[in-house]
Amino acid sequence: MLPELKITQLRHFVWVAELKGFHAAAEKAHRTQPAISLSIRDLENKLGESLFEKRNAKTAKTELTPFGRYFLPKAKELIAHHDRVAEDMTLLAEHKTGHLRIASVPSIATRILPELLLQFVADAPDLHISFFDGNSDAVIKMVESQEVDFGLASLFHEEEHTDKSFTPIWDDQIGVVCPLDHPIADQKEIHWEELRQHRLIGNGTSRILEGTEASPLLGLSQFYISNMISLIAMLEAGFGITTLPWYAVPKDNQKLTFVPLSSPKVIRHIGIVQMNNKSLSPPAEALVEFIKQHSQDHRD
Repeated sequence: MLPELKITQLRHFVWVAELKGFHAAAEKAHRTQPAISLSIRDLENKLGESLFEKRNAKTAKTELTPFGRYFLPKAKELIAHHDRVAEDMTLLAEHKTGHLRIASVPSIATRILPELLLQFVADAPDLHISFFDGNSDAVIKMVESQEVDFGLASLFHEEEHTDKSFTPIWDDQIGVVCPLDHPIADQKEIHWEELRQHRLIGNGTSRILEGTEASPLLGLSQFYISNMISLIAMLEAGFGITTLPWYAVPKDNQKLTFVPLSSPKVIRHIGIVQMNNKSLSPPAEALVEFIKQHSQDHRD
């Protein structure tokens, strides 16, 4: 049966060998000299060989046996490996290292996450992050397939996702986005029926209107554009108007304006989506808690 070597005993052995004495090693270990002697004796019993020559009364130095000289680099190697593993696990538990994978809807990815992630990684320079964006369906699929640790999305039809948990974080009001020179641009809010007379462009978030009083608008859209960059370009060119959640509107855009939809008032709830039966890694758990604590309304 192989001996079970204790890291503490290995440290004591290395200190005695390097400091050339049990007394010096005892001071370094903050232990008594008899305690160090007992530790070394137990290690020698496990190994079946003496590590140090019998002490010469004429000298205070402690010398290694041939077996001890052979074992010294091995002991140092074991200690170094132990310390590396212990450090890695400590850093991982403190979310300062490891690999974090998250997915988010584009609106949160562009409007909120940059600032949050910058703060989060400030004290974790060795933490690797893979980030994916997509619509809510795509984000949820990545969570289901475990491509990501968790997602930031809207969870439509929650009754169909009993295997997931959803923690709402942001409330995102639906409104109309149009060019600054559009007839409705100066209104403080707008009723959905007023939109019938204007050319509508559908997009990936339009289905938020399903089941609301404004659902007839879904059948009135003459065009559908799924890509947000293309959608914004068409809106800026005066091609039409569209409904969008507030966070999906590019911040500080100089050509477009957002008019809240007042009737009906539709709110999109965006939050953290994760699988019920899967534990998060320490970095992912830390980021989830960070988001909960630091998220606030960015509509300023």
